Amino acid sequence: MSPLRPLAVSVWLLVLASASHSAAADSIARRDAAAKIAPWVLDRASQTSIECLVVLADRADLTPATTMPPGSARRRFVRDALYSTARASQASLVAWLEEHGVEHRSFYIVDALWVKAPIAILDAIAQRPDVARIEGNPTIQVVAPESPELDRAAAAPTRVSAPETVEPGIASIRAPNVWAMGFTGQNVVIGGADTGVQWDHPALKAKYRGWNGVSAVHDYNWHDSVHTPGGGGACGPDSPVPCDDTDHGTHTLGTAVGEDGVNQIGVAPGARFIACRNMDQGNGTPASYLECMEWFLAPYPVGGTTAEGDPDLAPDITTNSWGCPLSEGCVASTLQQGVEAQRAAGIMFVGAAGNSGSGCSTVSDPPAIYDATYTVGAYNAATNLLASFSSRGPVTVDGSNRLKPDITAPGVSVRSAIPGGLYASFSGTSMATPHVAGAVALLWSARPALTNQISQTEDLLNQNAVHHMSTLCSSSGNPSNLYGWGQVDINAAVNAVPPVSVASRTPPVVSGVWLGPAAPNPSHHAALLRFRLEQAGAARVTLYASDGRRMRTIPLGEQSAGDHALRWDGMCDGGAIAAPGLYLVQLESRGLTANQKIIWLGR
Repeated sequence: MSPLRPLAVSVWLLVLASASHSAAADSIARRDAAAKIAPWVLDRASQTSIECLVVLADRADLTPATTMPPGSARRRFVRDALYSTARASQASLVAWLEEHGVEHRSFYIVDALWVKAPIAILDAIAQRPDVARIEGNPTIQVVAPESPELDRAAAAPTRVSAPETVEPGIASIRAPNVWAMGFTGQNVVIGGADTGVQWDHPALKAKYRGWNGVSAVHDYNWHDSVHTPGGGGACGPDSPVPCDDTDHGTHTLGTAVGEDGVNQIGVAPGARFIACRNMDQGNGTPASYLECMEWFLAPYPVGGTTAEGDPDLAPDITTNSWGCPLSEGCVASTLQQGVEAQRAAGIMFVGAAGNSGSGCSTVSDPPAIYDATYTVGAYNAATNLLASFSSRGPVTVDGSNRLKPDITAPGVSVRSAIPGGLYASFSGTSMATPHVAGAVALLWSARPALTNQISQTEDLLNQNAVHHMSTLCSSSGNPSNLYGWGQVDINAAVNAVPPVSVASRTPPVVSGVWLGPAAPNPSHHAALLRFRLEQAGAARVTLYASDGRRMRTIPLGEQSAGDHALRWDGMCDGGAIAAPGLYLVQLESRGLTANQKIIWLGR
């Protein structure tokens, strides 16, 4: 064999060097890809398929929302920014997943996809530059006996046959004082993310936004994020009607809004509620939590899709008595963008601190650890002392050393509704959380200018709480890592803000015409529409169905400048009765228009 010529030797060496470089680059790429995959996922590499969340690197810019006034335009901006960003950034990966037959489901409140696939597929996904990380989707038992301080005797379901006094926890935060002023949570909607709800419980039925006094409409008012069969619970997957396969969700919403004329169990009995089931018999997943957060941002019909979501029907407040422990596979940052998105939209996210006390730094699970969460600890209304089970700060799991909880509320032996039309007492920060959600509803009904103004609301509640000095758990007086700013006192918070006259509460005319929200909304039998014209002129009101069909035109003729009101009786052109659904109301005058949406529940 003849020796290689110099040129041939050079070419061969270049080939070897190129191959070596390629192998090294491939090794680095694989190492970097592996670093994107959470340990929880890698620990299950031998499984046939693994449930996970693939989080993309792209992220919507929501900073413009911080300069927008609270209301419809701000909610819609946040939803549309998140939705359009996710659709664009996920398009290539979705196409790849469909090409390879991989089961998946998209989210937009966090730019992520739920994926169920073997480790080889996940490894290929991790190598994509548009993928930031792959996190686990563990099933987490959240709802269990709430604490050692549970009042077992009181927890036994009992029917009542005689009028009850106001529950001690409600009296403790001085909600009845606010009721006496005429404010009970009117015009405020609370969203309950929990195990579901018995919507027609006697203490809740009249408070459900989907109930018109005759029939129920669950579209936009109920969602089930449990899609696979669980352990044989009463609800099953994808329940088309509200249900609760444990007591937890009904109990928490009862504390927020419940009363039946006999049992005064709710802080804000004039508020209305909608609900999303994010746990199957007390077991949740990061994906089910995210799905409810997303639905609250822009609710859509039962069986519908996120494309049909309407941010105008979002709740004002969400109450969240659940957690996602890092010890069970959750990642600290998984849910953070979802909580922050609700806040950016003006939806106040109230969350439970957890029941891992009495040690320090036991506020350790998302979403309680986030700055964007208004985190609630628990105290005993009978003694005014912090419950032993209530988790303490500071938050150390994310390195923030953040003070938590933010505030405390009654959480020991709290009596509220449970399925079957019954009542029971439970303890836990789960029970404290809806006290605060209801308190915010009272504040916003009493002082409407604060509605959806989250930072101002938190400051007001914090500064007017009943303070408790402490130097425990790295505290330096008040606020502390035990009580936060103290025990919520809603009467003091309301009285700290002077009432505004009716005249000054009237929204200013924008571009010459203004159309107010329908009253009530949802409406049945009839709806009152208030409007204002900056200049006199002919006006008309037109109602459109959600698919764009014109249903009714109401000529108003010449109208003077100033305030006016119109009653819509639910009739369409031609004498037909409008079917229940979502309608657009449009006011026109002098070439200018103003719009509102109304949920019509029928006659």
